[in-house]
Amino acid sequence: MRVVDLIRFGVNQLEVAGVEQAALEVELLLGFCLEKSRSGLFLAAGVEVDERQEQKFLSLLARRVSHEPTAYILGEKEFWSLPFIVTPAVLIPRPETEFLLETVLAATKNGQWQPGPVLDLCCGSGVIGIVLALEMGCEITAVDLSEQALQVARINAVRHRVADRLTLVQADLLSAFVPRPYFSLVVSNPPYVSEQELREGLQPEVACFEPHLALNGGVGGLDIIQRIRTTLPQVLRAGGDFFMEIGAEQGPAVMQLFTNDDGERTFEQVEVLQDYSGRDRVLHAKMMT
Repeated sequence: MRVVDLIRFGVNQLEVAGVEQAALEVELLLGFCLEKSRSGLFLAAGVEVDERQEQKFLSLLARRVSHEPTAYILGEKEFWSLPFIVTPAVLIPRPETEFLLETVLAATKNGQWQPGPVLDLCCGSGVIGIVLALEMGCEITAVDLSEQALQVARINAVRHRVADRLTLVQADLLSAFVPRPYFSLVVSNPPYVSEQELREGLQPEVACFEPHLALNGGVGGLDIIQRIRTTLPQVLRAGGDFFMEIGAEQGPAVMQLFTNDDGERTFEQVEVLQDYSGRDRVLHAKMMT
């Protein structure tokens, strides 16, 4: 078939399967097989595709028809304008996490934080820690419970030449650290999807393929967040900052968790910041000085 014929066939297959942005998805898959950009595909529209490349494309297309995410099929996802390796052991990086990083970097560049040790909590593929290492030029400690996720983070750190600045720790949240005020900045994208939503409300690309360990936040999606809230004051310095990605409906509940101090204030500032769509997206809490 010609390039244009494969695109038309692929778009039809994905639309029938209910896959969103079918044309873009097909162009990504076919471009991968032919080693061409989207504009390159347009220029080669009338070119006949050899049988080996055509069969490779049809094989990848079948996986996408079954709702396997394109990022897992290709093994890579662009984030922060950089390519990151992803596998089914890690969440696929999303624009919401770019907003989290934009918020963190804006605060640090404005001199609103005390320079010191930085922690990426629930690091997954390592995108947060790696971007912070690149943008801030500092050393980062990155923690995850999953050994497989840490392996992916290590590959990405080497790829982006920050392996010497990224210390990877396998642990259940903050359990690996002695309870003393050490970190000046903690950034986290924890599991915050509720069990009910995980069972009933997610797209098949997420529910059937992405790791539930990195998604499942328990009842109301707040179980892991509650555990972080309990132990965070033990490791965050006075005046230290905590930034956390949250679900769009979790703002009020998370605010209550971080402002309920049983009569003794822990944080001098707690706020929920909205993303560019006007949805609650990032919690920022600053320790008392």
